[in-house]
Amino acid sequence: MTGTAADRVLTPLRSRLIETLAGRSDEVPAWILRLEEGEDAGFFGPGSASWAVHGGMPTLVAGVRALLLQALHPGALAGVRDFSRYREDPLGRLAGTIQWIHTVTFGSRDQAVAGSEMVRSLHRRVTGTFVDGHGVTRPYSANDPELARWVHLAFTDAFLTAHEQWGGELPGGADGYVDEWATAAELMGVEDAPRTAAALRGEIDAITDAGELRGGPEVEEIVRFIRRAPLRRMLRPSYRILFRAAVSTLEPRHRAMLGLPSTPVERMLPLHSATGAVLSGARVLLGPQTQAELAARRRLARLAGA
Repeated sequence: MTGTAADRVLTPLRSRLIETLAGRSDEVPAWILRLEEGEDAGFFGPGSASWAVHGGMPTLVAGVRALLLQALHPGALAGVRDFSRYREDPLGRLAGTIQWIHTVTFGSRDQAVAGSEMVRSLHRRVTGTFVDGHGVTRPYSANDPELARWVHLAFTDAFLTAHEQWGGELPGGADGYVDEWATAAELMGVEDAPRTAAALRGEIDAITDAGELRGGPEVEEIVRFIRRAPLRRMLRPSYRILFRAAVSTLEPRHRAMLGLPSTPVERMLPLHSATGAVLSGARVLLGPQTQAELAARRRLARLAGA
């Protein structure tokens, strides 16, 4: 394929992918440009596990997996159903989540704190009631420590698992990432977050064993929406692979609660390879580094030359 022919195919695909992740493709969002500002290296920095994980393409699988796992907590699900505009503006919600992740990961400390405070302020109005895994009606708040903790656990496990499956070397190993990202938990009001991979997964197991999670029609409704996310037509074939990849990494009992079938063993290797191909293609389209990481590196270069 000639360069011109390739451009005709790749340019619209690249634009649609950037639009999906950033909300628009015609310019770099202002919040990314602001990451060049600030007077310190941030909470992590180049060579950190957080930069490696959140700057990698396996995050495309991790985001789907995190949403699925988070939906199993009836309190977290109630907040999404009652307050989120996920049906009316799903890509806007996705772009907002990516903004928080990248601001905490690549921004200065002040930017990370301010970005987290902004999210917590939005969460203050997210209150209501839900029926827990034991059939008891309880109040909820998005900033409630229990719910915030579950969101953190599901997020961290999803991003770590996806990177372990399809990412490269992880500085400090799995424990390094879990330990680092506990900083984000603290910024979101979660105290004493797990600091090792074993502690992280042990806590998820304990919550599951205690019957705090449940499936049912409301969960399956969210799963159907995530499975058939309203993406541009040209992105849908790749997304179907990413969705199946996310499901394949979930524990069997979590898949069962979500109403999702287990992936047959004979299909695991082809799915793993197909997912790797999709992620490699996304990396070609988006470039070797995210725009957020590039902005952070410009900030660090400025500080080094000061």
